[in-house]
Amino acid sequence: MRFAAHRMANQCSLTGFVENIDDGRVRIVAEGETRVLAEFLETLQTYGPGAIHRIERVESPATGEFSNFTVRR
Repeated sequence: MRFAAHRMANQCSLTGFVENIDDGRVRIVAEGETRVLAEFLETLQTYGPGAIHRIERVESPATGEFSNFTVRR
Protein backbone atom coordinates (compact mmCIF):
# COMPACT_ATOMS: atom_id res chain seq x y z
CA MET A 1 0.00 0.00 0.00
CA ARG A 2 2.77 2.45 0.90
CA PHE A 3 4.52 2.24 -2.44
CA ALA A 4 1.28 2.49 -4.43
CA ALA A 5 0.30 5.58 -2.42
CA HIS A 6 3.80 6.99 -2.98
CA ARG A 7 3.51 6.49 -6.74
CA MET A 8 0.03 8.04 -6.87
CA ALA A 9 1.07 11.02 -4.73
CA ASN A 10 4.06 11.71 -6.95
CA GLN A 11 1.87 11.53 -10.06
CA CYS A 12 -0.39 14.14 -8.43
CA SER A 13 2.57 16.35 -7.37
CA LEU A 14 1.62 16.07 -3.69
CA THR A 15 4.04 16.44 -0.80
CA GLY A 16 4.02 14.60 2.52
CA PHE A 17 4.56 10.98 3.52
CA VAL A 18 3.05 7.52 3.89
CA GLU A 19 3.99 5.16 6.72
CA ASN A 20 2.94 1.97 8.47
CA ILE A 21 1.62 2.32 12.00
CA ASP A 22 2.41 -0.39 14.56
CA ASP A 23 -1.25 -1.48 14.78
CA GLY A 24 -1.32 -2.39 11.06
CA ARG A 25 -2.89 0.79 9.72
CA VAL A 26 -1.32 3.08 7.17
CA ARG A 27 -1.01 6.83 7.74
CA ILE A 28 -0.83 9.25 4.83
CA VAL A 29 -0.09 12.93 5.34
CA ALA A 30 -0.45 14.81 2.07
CA GLU A 31 -0.37 18.46 1.08
CA GLY A 32 -1.55 19.91 -2.21
CA GLU A 33 -4.46 21.60 -3.91
CA THR A 34 -7.86 20.64 -2.48
CA ARG A 35 -9.11 19.26 -5.80
CA VAL A 36 -5.97 17.16 -6.30
CA LEU A 37 -6.15 15.80 -2.75
CA ALA A 38 -9.77 14.75 -3.32
CA GLU A 39 -8.78 12.96 -6.54
CA PHE A 40 -5.88 11.25 -4.74
CA LEU A 41 -8.20 10.01 -1.99
CA GLU A 42 -10.76 8.77 -4.52
CA THR A 43 -8.05 6.96 -6.48
CA LEU A 44 -6.79 5.27 -3.31
CA GLN A 45 -10.29 4.09 -2.46
CA THR A 46 -11.07 2.89 -5.97
CA TYR A 47 -7.78 1.51 -7.25
CA GLY A 48 -5.59 1.12 -4.19
CA PRO A 49 -3.98 -2.28 -3.67
CA GLY A 50 -5.64 -4.72 -1.30
CA ALA A 51 -8.77 -4.09 0.67
CA ILE A 52 -9.11 -0.61 2.08
CA HIS A 53 -11.57 -1.13 4.89
CA ARG A 54 -11.89 2.42 6.11
CA ILE A 55 -10.38 5.80 5.46
CA GLU A 56 -10.39 8.39 8.21
CA ARG A 57 -9.94 11.83 6.73
CA VAL A 58 -8.62 14.67 8.86
CA GLU A 59 -8.13 18.09 7.31
CA SER A 60 -5.84 20.77 8.64
CA PRO A 61 -3.98 23.74 7.19
CA ALA A 62 -0.90 22.89 5.15
CA THR A 63 2.36 23.38 7.01
CA GLY A 64 4.62 23.61 3.97
CA GLU A 65 7.20 21.48 5.77
CA PHE A 66 7.42 18.86 3.01
CA SER A 67 9.41 19.26 -0.19
CA ASN A 68 8.40 15.90 -1.70
CA PHE A 69 6.39 12.76 -0.92
CA THR A 70 8.26 9.98 0.90
CA VAL A 71 7.77 6.48 2.27
CA ARG A 72 8.58 6.13 5.96
CA ARG A 73 9.25 2.91 7.89
